[in-house]
Amino acid sequence: MNYQFHDESRKMKVIIMVSRFGHCLNDLLYRWRIGALPIDIVAVISNHLDHRKVVVNHDISFHYIKVTKENKAEAEAQQMRLISETGAELIVLARYMQVLSEEMCLFMSGKIINIHHSFLPSFKGANPYRQAFERGVKLIGATSHYVTTDLDEGPIIEQDIVRVTHAQSSEDYVSLGRDVESQVLARAIHAHIHRRVLLNGAKTIVFPASPDSYASSRVG
Repeated sequence: MNYQFHDESRKMKVIIMVSRFGHCLNDLLYRWRIGALPIDIVAVISNHLDHRKVVVNHDISFHYIKVTKENKAEAEAQQMRLISETGAELIVLARYMQVLSEEMCLFMSGKIINIHHSFLPSFKGANPYRQAFERGVKLIGATSHYVTTDLDEGPIIEQDIVRVTHAQSSEDYVSLGRDVESQVLARAIHAHIHRRVLLNGAKTIVFPASPDSYASSRVG
């Protein structure tokens, strides 16, 4: 039997990675600020400067690492150095729109959490919510999972859905999608930092939160 003991009073060190969509980042910063998500955010990494001000205003270290086809390996090396220097134990991809290399995935195996719309693989590519709108779907949702070398195929931690109707526009889909993405990602992180997730091959076993712990993680 393999086992581990963890000090509940010690907060897990987390790095958040984000591109231009800021809804998940802003939600995580709010939950962190009010204590609903007890983590130690040691840095935010972005390949854009859009969210620099909001991060710095929270007294969190912001690292702009530009990523192009030409410098991708060098940029990822910078990210991995930062992970090592900060002692980060979890990487959160809060709508970080870059594919991680196999080396990065293996380096932080079981310690990278991603969020995406649940339309995959049915609605791949750009504007998934518009594709869903055009197909007349009745449910939209989000999935949070561990990152592996198989793109968007990692073990699922948390999922949720919201119903939509023909009376709503594609812009409504986007708005509803942002809300459910933020909630699902926060719940997945909450489960991970409280050691309630066990990896079991290609899937996970997620133990329920205690009533007090679950209540403290809710916002709104």
